[in-house]
Amino acid sequence: MINFYYIIYMDKRYAQMLKSLNENNRLHSNKDDRILIIDGLNTFIRSFVVVPTVNENGTHVGGITGFLMSIGYAIRNIKPTRVVICFDGKGGSQRRRKLFPDYKANRRVKHRMTRINEFNSVDDERIAMGQQLQRLAEYLQTLPITVMATENIEADDAMAYISQQIYPKSQCILMSTDKDFLQLVDDRVQVWSPTKKKFYFKDTLKEEFEIESKNFLMYRVLTGDSSDNIPGIKGAGTKTLMRRLPILFEDKELSLEKLFDYIDNSDDDTKLMENISNNREQLELNYQLMQLKEVDISGRAKESINNICKATMQKLNKPKFLQMLLEDTINMNIKNPQLWLKDTFTILNSFALRSGDNK
Repeated sequence: MINFYYIIYMDKRYAQMLKSLNENNRLHSNKDDRILIIDGLNTFIRSFVVVPTVNENGTHVGGITGFLMSIGYAIRNIKPTRVVICFDGKGGSQRRRKLFPDYKANRRVKHRMTRINEFNSVDDERIAMGQQLQRLAEYLQTLPITVMATENIEADDAMAYISQQIYPKSQCILMSTDKDFLQLVDDRVQVWSPTKKKFYFKDTLKEEFEIESKNFLMYRVLTGDSSDNIPGIKGAGTKTLMRRLPILFEDKELSLEKLFDYIDNSDDDTKLMENISNNREQLELNYQLMQLKEVDISGRAKESINNICKATMQKLNKPKFLQMLLEDTINMNIKNPQLWLKDTFTILNSFALRSGDNK
């Protein structure tokens, strides 16, 4: 039976969260007060696959329009003072593949991702994806946002580094469907899921996963990540972990060392505990692959990310954006483009204009 009272309660709760974000915005006078950090490729691929939009010529443009609509929705609701969009840099997965050659091996596409009739093969689809991504980059250059793709760095690492090191005192909202970012949730950092239309705060994360955010990484280390082809411990489901590893669900941060100590001193001889004990190297590898608090990136990469984030914010180029919509015959796919630009980017552009004046 559906609990309507619970639904009403949760609706009110999220409305209060959004209201709180909006009220806090009135207090923000600095461009670095509230940073929205977006997982670029995550957002683009989801849009390309799910959004069937075609332009007036019948060409699929869902990757472009879906991306713009998705970030526009987030910006209007979150009202950030700055937006940073991170894409995977060239060779971004190399570091993790050196540690684990099968990392993301399951993502090598062998079949079509969409059902769009325009694409006759995987190659057609891949070409269209590349063309839309390249064109999207040109659209983003006209908007008051920061875009980066740092060589040899995955977007996950860049986003984490920005939230933890570049803006350590700012409120940071990470936009992605990737659960890895939930390990970063604390009093200052939240995650926005664009598919669930849901904010993950410490309490909402605990409600859904029954675990404290400070131990979410260890939970993932044990359960693995099928999307990245990272294996978990056999039998390590949530219910079983709650029964056999209550230390994981306590309000104390659990490290690998403490986990192994607990296993070594436990009288529990169940298969799960045996599997954990026998797979210590795999767990240590999983930790290296998944942890984002202290990302392992080069000094050059850190300098590049810092320089991009500290550079003058680019200003809104409305004529260029509107001209591109006409060129691509997708001006009808965005209802009232001028109003959309005004409602979405006015606040960001005001900070960009001030940023330029201060240089």
